[in-house]
Amino acid sequence: MPSRLSARLGTLVRPRETTRWQFRGAIAGLGTAEGTRLVIGHWPRSPFGPFSDVMVERPDGHRMLLAPSPDVAEFVSSTYRFDEIVILPVTVSICGHPPSGQRWQVEAGPLRVRFLTGSRTAAGWALAAIPPVVAERPAFAAAVDPVARLVMRGVRTVGSAGNDRREWYAATDVHRIVLAEGTWADTPLGQLRDVHPPVRFGFGSTPRRPVVTRLVTTVAWSAPPPA
Repeated sequence: MPSRLSARLGTLVRPRETTRWQFRGAIAGLGTAEGTRLVIGHWPRSPFGPFSDVMVERPDGHRMLLAPSPDVAEFVSSTYRFDEIVILPVTVSICGHPPSGQRWQVEAGPLRVRFLTGSRTAAGWALAAIPPVVAERPAFAAAVDPVARLVMRGVRTVGSAGNDRREWYAATDVHRIVLAEGTWADTPLGQLRDVHPPVRFGFGSTPRRPVVTRLVTTVAWSAPPPA
């Protein structure tokens, strides 16, 4: 029988396993005249079950995560960078069906925002023509990354996230946001604006023009083998 030392050496040389989690849903990115920029994630299917979260960058550059649970907060904050993390109820209500328009209503602590989606963008039309079995694959997201960087400045579809994690954004549709209104701590955020300057949560920003992107996000990282 192998000695304990041999067994230990076998464990040490065993390759690390790769864990992959997928999140299916939509991301809304929008700016406001007051200067606050918002990235709203709505995930009906995820390893945490259905949830929504909001990444906020205030006019002074302060980056906040509004998360609905400690588990979501821990995972998101270990993948992206924030100056402050707040755990509180996050609710997203969506009415209507694209392409005729959807009405989103978001409530998360000090944030209240409502917005309306409009027509599909040129990128949305191109993505809608690709079969989901192809468009949702990380390999496809990696292949279109050079094009995304060229067409939408600041946007990345693949990159290195926090804690040695790798992330792929496999977009399947994109719709414009045409109207928005909201408040932060009861102070009006003002009219809809571009996401400018770009947000600084991860390796890339959302598109500069306010849009809702439907996508499958894959996050992969290496984990040590089981003992």
